[in-house]
Amino acid sequence: MDIVLRHAAAGITETLIPRLDIFVGQGSTGTAPCLYRSMICFVLQGSKRVAINDTLLSYDSAQYFISALDLPLIGEILDAGEGRPYVAVSLVLEPALLAELAATMPSIRESDQKGMGVAVNPMTTPLRDTLLRLLSLLDSPADIPVLGPMIERELLYRLLQGPQGRLLRQIARPEGALERVRRAVSWIRDHPDAHLRIDALCDASGMSRASLHRHFLAITGFSPLQYQKHLRLQEARQLLLAGGHTASDAAFAVGYGSASQFSREYLRQFGAPPARHVLEMRQAIEHQTVPAAAGQSPTP
Repeated sequence: MDIVLRHAAAGITETLIPRLDIFVGQGSTGTAPCLYRSMICFVLQGSKRVAINDTLLSYDSAQYFISALDLPLIGEILDAGEGRPYVAVSLVLEPALLAELAATMPSIRESDQKGMGVAVNPMTTPLRDTLLRLLSLLDSPADIPVLGPMIERELLYRLLQGPQGRLLRQIARPEGALERVRRAVSWIRDHPDAHLRIDALCDASGMSRASLHRHFLAITGFSPLQYQKHLRLQEARQLLLAGGHTASDAAFAVGYGSASQFSREYLRQFGAPPARHVLEMRQAIEHQTVPAAAGQSPTP
């Protein structure tokens, strides 16, 4: 814990270890949207709850969280009490490295991915020890280029051996249902202001309409249209927080054709109209009741 806090400020800190970030913040006054990337999250202090539609997952230092693809979630950070902040680290997953490691392990006969692309699993002693050795490199940055990749491989190896090894192997499979949904998600993210065309998603993913809808909903918890709406609202929220945009500007920038529709959906998503919600967020940030990076991507 001391190692991490020596190298992190409030909010998100990008470390010298590739794809490894630290998040430090106090418990928020409520829920907030956040965009998870394909990553593994470890809580060192405090706890967090995330919701995907009706699915609620909680995790703390006794568990780790895996997200197999980019997902818009609703999260609530809980600090550790007595003034101690919530502290977590996240490692963005590299499919090529997972595939390389999986290829060296005994082959396992398994069916295609079923279930959602997120999971919470118990933390093990070997996994915790490996994570701590990786974090200890922050105190010796000259060792990171040599030792960092070696320890990351060990960390991923232990994850592949764990209860969600199957989910991680799905990330590395080029033609599994998870990878096809990931391609559909990439199309939506690459065309944020475009009219959602199911035929384009089918072409990008290599699935029929029926398969796309079934697998997309099963893995992400959203229909493609719901997924796009959540991404647009989060992007609009970030534009408004950055300043220089009216609600109408933000609405049209992210692909809405109607400012009134945008305001209605924003109110349903965030519980307040755009202008009032952004004002409340800025006031909360100034009073440090919500970390300055809350709701940004990624927030472990």
